[in-house]
Amino acid sequence: MKKFALLLLVIIFYSHLFAQITNNIPSSTSIANTGTADSNNWTAFNNPAMLGYLEKAELGLQFENRYLISELSTKSVQLGFKSNIVNTGLSFSHFGYSLYHEMIVGMGFARNFSNKFAMGVQFNYYTAYFGASNSYRGALFPQVGLLVKLSPIFNLGFNTFNPFQTNIQTDFTIKKLPSIYSLGSEYFFSPDFAWRTQIEKEISSNYRFATGFDYRMLQHLSIKLGAYNSDYLVPCIGFGFNARTFLVDLNCELHPLLGLNALAAMKYRF
Repeated sequence: MKKFALLLLVIIFYSHLFAQITNNIPSSTSIANTGTADSNNWTAFNNPAMLGYLEKAELGLQFENRYLISELSTKSVQLGFKSNIVNTGLSFSHFGYSLYHEMIVGMGFARNFSNKFAMGVQFNYYTAYFGASNSYRGALFPQVGLLVKLSPIFNLGFNTFNPFQTNIQTDFTIKKLPSIYSLGSEYFFSPDFAWRTQIEKEISSNYRFATGFDYRMLQHLSIKLGAYNSDYLVPCIGFGFNARTFLVDLNCELHPLLGLNALAAMKYRF
């Protein structure tokens, strides 16, 4: 048990060192985690401005496994509501296992302003379980997003998660929560072919650069290719199935040091 716990701590350390999006924040279903400017996709705890582009209410479920270790899995659920004034979203994420886990609950609001730009804000409550004291500690912080449509084929997005660097204070230590700033772009070569890029910075980590292509080959099937670089170059591949009311995404990335990350997501649009 001690050897397993030590191995787990090492893996978590390296994953936080080499990946800007930490384990406890669900990855975007956009390939290579380029969801900051993805106007066709709202993913929990990514850019909340995308919530403003919902045309119907939707329910989403997502499961992400890192390095083929079940204890490093993230489960999330999201529910979005459409209205004439402002769209509303509810999100929940769980990372870890019984001896150590972290959870995030979010409530977001966003609006699309005449299809020229969209703004969104989300209030997140982040809580972690501390085995030493057998207790939960949490903190509340905002998340702000923006998407600007500079032309019919080019979009620019911005997102900040925990902008004021809020942390969790315990009796023995301070748990630092990730504070991330992201800037992304989206360019459409055609309605079926999109190219996205993203640069982001977690305050205590290096810059992360990512790019990805999303091409719809058939009426309901699309293929996604991309890569990101944060000390290591990580290739990514994914597939999407869109049946209008039912959507499925399967993404994989291969870290040269840590191994395989896999993501599966399903959405139902009412």
